[in-house]
Amino acid sequence: MTTESALSLDPVWERLGRGRVIDLAQPMHQGMPQSANHPPFRMVVERRHGDMVRPDGGSAANELIVTGGHVGTHVDALGHVSQDGRVHGGMAAEAIQSNRGLAQLGIDAFEPFVGRGVLLDVARLHGIPVLPAGYEITPEDLEAAAALAKVELRPTDAVLVGTGWSRLWPDHERFIGRAGGVPGPGEAAARWLVDRGVRVVGGETIAFERLAPGAGHATLPVHRVLLVESGVNIIETMRLHELLDTQVAEFLFVLAPLSIVGATGSPVRPLAVIGE
Repeated sequence: MTTESALSLDPVWERLGRGRVIDLAQPMHQGMPQSANHPPFRMVVERRHGDMVRPDGGSAANELIVTGGHVGTHVDALGHVSQDGRVHGGMAAEAIQSNRGLAQLGIDAFEPFVGRGVLLDVARLHGIPVLPAGYEITPEDLEAAAALAKVELRPTDAVLVGTGWSRLWPDHERFIGRAGGVPGPGEAAARWLVDRGVRVVGGETIAFERLAPGAGHATLPVHRVLLVESGVNIIETMRLHELLDTQVAEFLFVLAPLSIVGATGSPVRPLAVIGE
């Protein structure tokens, strides 16, 4: 039997082949919504077709890209945040950082994730497409969203929290939430997720956690709980509304950030594979 015919008979491959792939990344473009704390995304076509033409008439174009690691849909490395001078594991932040990056806890230490993803749709729980700006998601919200979806969290799951906020992507100021804030888990909800042994969490806003109206990034307790205290990576600025509209709560989740040595985060293009 050939390898090709063997794969065609494998039930796992058959199921995946029939699955629908949903792209969970926002498109990256100059001027897209992002946190003001990070360098913006820029792209310029450095060489255009016709700038150099080969003897056979062929030509090529290429671009120069400049971006922060926490722009667009991205993953936070564990070394992205410190508390009182210390990062995850109790190490002194100054001992692992230099202008060349992080010697430990950089995004290159993140092992690609291919496994069970779970979506907890808190907006649907409340019967609305988008949660109100500044809404704090509680443990009770997450419990009820899991019950509504009839799913139970398992250790090492990737858990995505649906707020509907990715529907607002075209509205730059509202998406950033400088004035009105953004919805997201509060500290108690973060500890609820940690207690269930999740491997990675993700959401639709630039901060994953709730930002109070007018407060911006003044304090980020959920980042402290997840990254520093618990070693749980965070995916931010996800495009979840297409997945939310399917009302599918359990799926194959694929997550592989760029392996940039020493970086505190990386752009990523997460994928959800759902059944027919």
